[in-house]
Amino acid sequence: MTSPESISIINRHILEKIDNFQPHATGIILGSGLGEAITRLEDSTEIPYSDISGLPQSTVKGHSGRIVYGFMQEKPVLVFSGRFHLYEGYTAAEACTPVRVMGGLGLKRVFITNAAGALNPQFDAGDLMLITDHINFTGHSPLTGPNYEEWGLRFPDMSRVYCDELRSIALEAAKSVSVRLERGVYVQVSGPNLETPAETRMFRTLGADAVGMSTAIEAIAAVHMGLKVMGIACLTNKNLPDCMAETTHEAVIEQAAKSSAAMSALIREIISRLD
Repeated sequence: MTSPESISIINRHILEKIDNFQPHATGIILGSGLGEAITRLEDSTEIPYSDISGLPQSTVKGHSGRIVYGFMQEKPVLVFSGRFHLYEGYTAAEACTPVRVMGGLGLKRVFITNAAGALNPQFDAGDLMLITDHINFTGHSPLTGPNYEEWGLRFPDMSRVYCDELRSIALEAAKSVSVRLERGVYVQVSGPNLETPAETRMFRTLGADAVGMSTAIEAIAAVHMGLKVMGIACLTNKNLPDCMAETTHEAVIEQAAKSSAAMSALIREIISRLD
């Protein structure tokens, strides 16, 4: 069970291993295959998930399973390289442990990244997409169960999940570093199976531009705790229902790794522009 008490225990373990932690750090959650470039920080401390009592363990290839604290553009960042998914058997609340940890440590904003399939036919594999809104199609919410008032309201507003200010900064940063940055709606499914052509048509009809197996529930938990959220999807394959190409998790990781440099350059530029 995820509770303020259990998160406090995890955070005590983290703070014991990090010297001079700065709570105004920016939090980053990395998706499949996106770890290497972004986790190369200055003056960094790495903590394997296995070293932290009470923290879930990442079991999926492409998720390294480590916390990295350090400096990017001379500004503190706390990175979770490896996340937890519903399809691994975790509850929605457990999958959102990194967000709860960040909120408990005093962070005020979180960047959530993922590897996703492009649904919008105008988007291409290798593009990055700034998330403007999401559809939670998992049937699960991290807010199910008892509400902890110290975390947030029982019924939090979700009319502006993704921070307008951070999105504006991201768009300007993308221009500055010449990174193509699409904008669109992201739909989260439970997985681990990929989408059928019929499901792809349905999601597109619902207004989704990209589909993946994370992020939406994490964003819900972040908003519940009052964190500002920015989401960026790395589009690793193109879902065209009338000419559906087979894909594999390995191919997704490979494409994400190819786009990792662009994602890193964009995030570094965004960080440099933050107050």
